[in-house]
Amino acid sequence: MGVLEIFIVLIVIFMIFSAVFSGSETALTAANRSKIHALELSGNKRAAKVSALMQDRERLIGSILIGNNLFNIAAASMATYAFTLVVGEAGVIYATTAMTVLVVIFAEVLPKTYAIRHAERVALAVAPFMKIVVFIAWPITHALQTIVLFTFKILGDREENLTASDEEIRGTLALYKHEGGLVKNEHAMLDGVLDLSQVEVSEVMTHRRTMETINAQDDIQDIIEAVLNSPFTRIPLYREDSDNIVGVLHAKNLLRELYRREGSSEGLDIMEIATEPWFVPDTTTLNEQLSAFRERHAHFALVVDEYSTLMGLVTLEDILEEIVGEIEDEHDVAVADTAVAEDGSITVEGAATIRDINREFDWHLPDDEATTIAGLVIHEAQLIPEVGQIFVFHGFRFEVTARQRNQVTQLRVTPIGNEERQKG
Repeated sequence: MGVLEIFIVLIVIFMIFSAVFSGSETALTAANRSKIHALELSGNKRAAKVSALMQDRERLIGSILIGNNLFNIAAASMATYAFTLVVGEAGVIYATTAMTVLVVIFAEVLPKTYAIRHAERVALAVAPFMKIVVFIAWPITHALQTIVLFTFKILGDREENLTASDEEIRGTLALYKHEGGLVKNEHAMLDGVLDLSQVEVSEVMTHRRTMETINAQDDIQDIIEAVLNSPFTRIPLYREDSDNIVGVLHAKNLLRELYRREGSSEGLDIMEIATEPWFVPDTTTLNEQLSAFRERHAHFALVVDEYSTLMGLVTLEDILEEIVGEIEDEHDVAVADTAVAEDGSITVEGAATIRDINREFDWHLPDDEATTIAGLVIHEAQLIPEVGQIFVFHGFRFEVTARQRNQVTQLRVTPIGNEERQKG
């Protein structure tokens, strides 16, 4: 075998190694970390190596670039020498043209395209080889990283935390939804889980104005009748003032006591079977409240503000509904929060929460300053509007259709199209 043939064989070998490095770079950066982690948990040793490589991406990328450039330059140099032997000085031009085409097609585009299509498969295949490469190239990559970090420090570029944040997860979920990987309900549920640490109980509680309570000083027969007529199993008891909650009556406890008394309510003291009320701050997050419910084995809490004034009540069901949506049983009183018209507008109760409206219609109304749709209108208008008044903000038209005293009880909300916005 002559010198020319040897050079051709070496060029082919170097091109193969260059393609391996290019494909490895793409596969190890594009591989789904969740899938790799699941394989690692199942005992896949190659997946464990892939995870180890992914944990130090800078060192991995440095090693790959060193190997890739080393083989590309070596192949180009040998091609130049080989062409020079054949055609003389013009061989430099021929070698540059030929190697550019060959490197781009066979050492870059082809392996990287395959690696993108089969990222996890390629990553698992090259992991043992790349593990050895990273170990061998460590002294060089360490020196290069030191130089790079020193340069960044001079430029004032600080290292950012690479841990996935809630916003990154939300972005991933939104992307999956856009690409059809998630349906609307699934996206809302996963998004609701992320919101648990940001939403406070005051945003999901039943307000004291609509909270059902029983006067503990009422006649026992009236209390029993009120419990039987109520759709709720836990009802707060007050004395003298409706804000003065002294206990919580559970319908099952009342039933047990009546059964023990063989149906007789004579001499029954309702406070003896009531449980002590549990008060929680209105600034408690849903995540914290969910943990508290689990620790106390409770499903019901009363919400107070910083002045210990009763604000409302929150239940375990309220928190779960933030994740899975409205939960109704056979005893719930159906309330129509929204009604959709043919023109795209919706008639909505003023007490409907902005979060529920946004999730139902894929809108993006802000909920930073107000919890309910009526609260948003009052906040933006800076007044309590009259029936018939119309406001336009945040890309929507709000018309007040009903009001009771100082409370906006119903509105018609219409999204404004781009053409209408431009006219306005």
